[in-house]
Amino acid sequence: MSTITLVTGASRGLGRSTALNIARRGGDVIVTYQSRADDAQAVVAEIQAQGRKAAALQLDTGDVAAFPAFTERLKNALRENWSRETIDHLVNNAGHGDYALIGKTTEAQFDRLVDVHFKGVYFLTQALLPLIADGGRIVNLSSGLTRVTYPGYAAYAAVKGAVEVLTQYMAKELGGRGIAVNTVAPGAIETDFGGGAVRDNPEINKVFAEMTALGRVGLPDDIGGMIASLLSDDNRWVNAQRVEVSGGQGI
Repeated sequence: MSTITLVTGASRGLGRSTALNIARRGGDVIVTYQSRADDAQAVVAEIQAQGRKAAALQLDTGDVAAFPAFTERLKNALRENWSRETIDHLVNNAGHGDYALIGKTTEAQFDRLVDVHFKGVYFLTQALLPLIADGGRIVNLSSGLTRVTYPGYAAYAAVKGAVEVLTQYMAKELGGRGIAVNTVAPGAIETDFGGGAVRDNPEINKVFAEMTALGRVGLPDDIGGMIASLLSDDNRWVNAQRVEVSGGQGI
């Protein structure tokens, strides 16, 4: 029986790459999107073209009040498409970039980062625990910026640091069900994340490339392929770890 993975924020960037790489390895995928329904459906079509099953569901991971309704939609999608009641994997990928120096960060910016990147991860995982099969896996996305500092990323990096701590507690509490939980921390990646800063700003791209041992910033498939690998049985004994995937950034 094929695995079913729920990947949040999978209409673009790292989430899209993760979903497609899971499909290439023979898994089925449920992708979520906040507002890009057409992009999400395009990802579904790409997955189906590989002979795998897929579905797309709308979700704002910063809106905890919407999680019960989302859970019901997920249950319906599982029954209709897979005749199943559970998923095997959860990838908490959805996020946004909102960068400002500490002295200029607004409370609204800070709250939204916490809501999406930390509170949302915590309570979405809580809501979906009954739907995650025993022996399953959870991957939480963090950032290389919890280890390497760059001005303007303080609030973003801080909430990602909270996710890294949360991952260890999840691994401990869910170990009795055989569920492994890990953090993946990408380095700088060329996507439209944060307004495409790394991809579209040559100066920022050059700064991070020079900080990286392999001499370039990352591409989405550098991360998506790794996450798909981490979900496979080959890595069943990896648990409670922060796995940085950055090409050697900041060494």
